Amino acid sequence: MFPLGSNNNDKEVNMRTVTLDQAAIDLKSIIQRTIRDRDETVIASNEGAVVLIDENEWSNIKEMLRLLSDKKSLAALLESHAIRDRGEKPEGMSAEEAFNDV
Repeated sequence: MFPLGSNNNDKEVNMRTVTLDQAAIDLKSIIQRTIRDRDETVIASNEGAVVLIDENEWSNIKEMLRLLSDKKSLAALLESHAIRDRGEKPEGMSAEEAFNDV
């Protein structure tokens, strides 16, 4: 188990690790368990390791990385969190206003 830190409400990541030989024998089960548990699985070999992750989780990670790499989006996100931390409600558009052209 690897602690994620205090900013994540003391959540822990339970990364299952299997060898490449184990993965070759039981790949179907490993994939199904990774998807079902929404948990990462490390497949380790002598050359290094790879991480198997649920596709939805990967999409979420990619979106977070995209937001964090955009300075304007990051500033807005941090400001929104600061406002909520002060117990205030962030100002913004309603869903209808934001998506009126969709």
